[in-house]
Amino acid sequence: MTNLSMFHGPNAGYVLELYERYQRDPLSVDAATRAAFERWAPPEATPASAPAASAPAAPAAPAPAAAQLDVTRTVAAARLIRYIRELGHLDARIDPLGSDPPGDLGLQLSIHGVDEEFLAGLPASIVRGPLAAESHNALEGVEKLRAAYSGSIGYETDHIQNFEERSWIREAIESRQFFYGFVSDRRRRELLMRLTEVETFERFLHTNFVGQKRFSLEGCDMLVPMLDSIIRNAALLGTHEVVIGMAHRGRLNVLAHTLGKPYDAILAEFHAANRSDGASPSGKGSVGWAGDVKYHLGAQRTYRESGIESMPITLAPNPSHLEFVNPVVEGRARAAQEQRDRPGAPEQSDRASLAILIHGDAAFPGQGVVAETLNMSRLKGYRTGGTIHIITNNQIGFTTEPSDSRSTLYASDLAKGFEIPIVHVNADDVEACIAVARMAHAYREQFGKDFVIDLVGYRRWGHNEGDEPAFTQPKMYTTIANHATVRQIWADRLIADGLIDAAEAERMIAEVTEKLQQARREAETKPHEDRRPKPAPPGLARRTQTAVPAERLQMLNAALLNRPAGFTINSRLERTLERRRSAFELENGIDWGHAEALAFASILADGIPIRITGQDSERGTFSHRHAVLRDTSTGQAYTPLQTLPQAKASFAIHNSPLSEVAVLGFEYGYSSHAPNTLVLWEAQFGDFANGAQVIIDQFIVSGRAKWSQLPALVLLLPHGYEGQGPEHSSARLERYLQLAADENLRVANCTSAGQYFHLLRRQAALLTSDPRPLIVMSPKSLLRHPRAGSSLHDLAEGHFQRVIDDPTGRERAADVTRLVLCSGKVYIDLLGAPEANSSPSVAVARVEELYSFPEAELRSLLEGYPHLLEVVWLQEEPRNMGAWGYIAPRLRALLPPDLPLLYVGRGESATPAEGSLVEHTLEQARIIALALQGQLQPAVGSLP
Repeated sequence: MTNLSMFHGPNAGYVLELYERYQRDPLSVDAATRAAFERWAPPEATPASAPAASAPAAPAAPAPAAAQLDVTRTVAAARLIRYIRELGHLDARIDPLGSDPPGDLGLQLSIHGVDEEFLAGLPASIVRGPLAAESHNALEGVEKLRAAYSGSIGYETDHIQNFEERSWIREAIESRQFFYGFVSDRRRRELLMRLTEVETFERFLHTNFVGQKRFSLEGCDMLVPMLDSIIRNAALLGTHEVVIGMAHRGRLNVLAHTLGKPYDAILAEFHAANRSDGASPSGKGSVGWAGDVKYHLGAQRTYRESGIESMPITLAPNPSHLEFVNPVVEGRARAAQEQRDRPGAPEQSDRASLAILIHGDAAFPGQGVVAETLNMSRLKGYRTGGTIHIITNNQIGFTTEPSDSRSTLYASDLAKGFEIPIVHVNADDVEACIAVARMAHAYREQFGKDFVIDLVGYRRWGHNEGDEPAFTQPKMYTTIANHATVRQIWADRLIADGLIDAAEAERMIAEVTEKLQQARREAETKPHEDRRPKPAPPGLARRTQTAVPAERLQMLNAALLNRPAGFTINSRLERTLERRRSAFELENGIDWGHAEALAFASILADGIPIRITGQDSERGTFSHRHAVLRDTSTGQAYTPLQTLPQAKASFAIHNSPLSEVAVLGFEYGYSSHAPNTLVLWEAQFGDFANGAQVIIDQFIVSGRAKWSQLPALVLLLPHGYEGQGPEHSSARLERYLQLAADENLRVANCTSAGQYFHLLRRQAALLTSDPRPLIVMSPKSLLRHPRAGSSLHDLAEGHFQRVIDDPTGRERAADVTRLVLCSGKVYIDLLGAPEANSSPSVAVARVEELYSFPEAELRSLLEGYPHLLEVVWLQEEPRNMGAWGYIAPRLRALLPPDLPLLYVGRGESATPAEGSLVEHTLEQARIIALALQGQLQPAVGSLP
């Protein structure tokens, strides 16, 4: 296209319409056309955005008035065609309840100054694409366009910046390439039988278990056949695993028909089977088993259809925090995609797993975790090769209208910001729903990106079958009461086509009902399934060996300091790393970051993969890790732990987006799905975990008791009072201790690099034998503090000590009358205090692991000081925070009744710390002096 003046009539209109598109988005036309338009300006004529009827005729070159009018109106016709493709969804009949679509003036002929007669006189070529070949003129082509873009499917794709993607989608829409197979009698019968199973299951529950919550799928029944289609196509294309996440709406139906959970197992839960089967006499399970309600549970099925021998399908368990399962599923999918049994970075294959997320229409725009998860979809540390999202759109959130729950036209509009295709489909149109499901999977396979299906249906009953929706939506529920189900609509169509008769449709219902009746009879006598995880052998953690021979550590250290030839790093960083060469020769020369690197290296050498993520985790928030080095000249990255000669497994480290809830949920899912991998999440500051509290409360600390999930995720939470104000002092230790029960966690607050080394190695060693999440109150100033450093023999000969005695205490045992117990950084502050060496009657011991409570170790410690007059608990945190409320009653139980237990620390406070460095310094000095030399009254130390 070099001489644009050669085009006339309809062809000129086509060129001008292309030019309009080029002006809006240069990448929307091909490179040759783009180059031509850069050197060309159109003749002065009617502005493209104005109706042709009001345009002054101002041709750039002499031409007959009629020809100029034809060109102007042709441009307007081309504009109409473009509007149908871009905005046709606004006229689509996507509401099964029959509401009028919002429409758009740009979709009307009159607004463009054209009519049907004029369009009939234009060639079909102006429409372009597959539909042009099927049309005799432009009018017929426009009618076909309207049928494609404004039927029971509405497409939104113009927010996608990639021309190839838009072209692929447009071709798929106009060629109807995904509407295959609906002429098959067998396929149509199968769909009716599937819809019969879905509907009859819900109705059986509704009539047999009146008033019980089930969160019915009715109104979005096509979800199950759509999942069938996606999963079948995934299996045929070689996907190894499918991971699904959803809230409670429709979950029982998906469990029954997609996951294959037996009817009798589901019905037994409605019969409230005795959950105490196999439990201790107290009714409490031996490992704290509590279980969960039936519509929160997960399941796994092995898919064996379409010639596929074995493809796991997992539905992740999810609490009532609807969308928080989203990142968990993404983490599971990523774990399934990675090979971790070789050194270097993990090898990822998108084909290895497919993530499917099922959302609610109120939750999708309403809950921020959705946006956080979408943002991760193409980040290198979190991408999973495209997730298929299905919004089961009930057009209502509990009792809330869309106008009160979102600021957008569609529930799916959030996805536009992430350039994700969105397709709205009427949930009563069986063929359209299946075609859209096929399209979503094909797009994911082609482009490796997310795809959103907005399945627009309704909710036949109240939110939980126990409330009356007509109280708040009377008009909607009058319509719903008189609206045929999608199964009935499809059955009527097959009857009208002569494929079946009404009696056969009824026989299908009777067949499914009989299966359910039989399942109910079996459920009434079905013993309760014992899903409790088996407890680990007692004392296993304490017996775990974590020392690494000195020679091996020296070899690992040398390998960590190797770099490619010519690779130059920042000179200050070079000096820091060079100190690690001689650290083994110095007493306490190994700092925190160095100990961590050695721990990671030794774990990789043991064949255990590692994944660590967090905000700035590659460098470390406090510039202590430097796991990824960058060349000062080229910016090239180099990760020593990925080139370690001794490694037998992969190492992955990623800086995360500025997110806590989605990132931590992702790592929880990854850890759950890859139980042989040491997975760590590091908060930028410990209190940042506050933003992920739902993941912590609902998944990490309770997933074992509710769902038998056994992750061993490590949370590194910087903690310590250094005058940085309320927000960056405390990682809220008290919250984790309050949540600790039934051996669900490990909570540690270490004081030395060596202890951290052994803690990490112990966690890695227990991944499969005694997996539990590990919460580490990691340090800030201690990262390079000389008193927190360790020596080579601490790593080569030592082990993790849950309680550490005063190093000189036993020598002075006869003189010690006050035992100060503390945890974490305050111990280092105490060592540096002026009073530290002038109190011979005081011994200071450290509790390094707070949970599980080190009862045996503390009992032994106390027995070593027979002349105690008082025991003091020292902490930096306010009295209503920190460990005091947790540890006081446990310590009290170990002490003789006449031996006082006293508290030293900050007073009760509504905020974790002072906002001034001066005030902090004074307060810190006060509590340390009080612990070492102060006269304490028993009343001060009364239990909380």
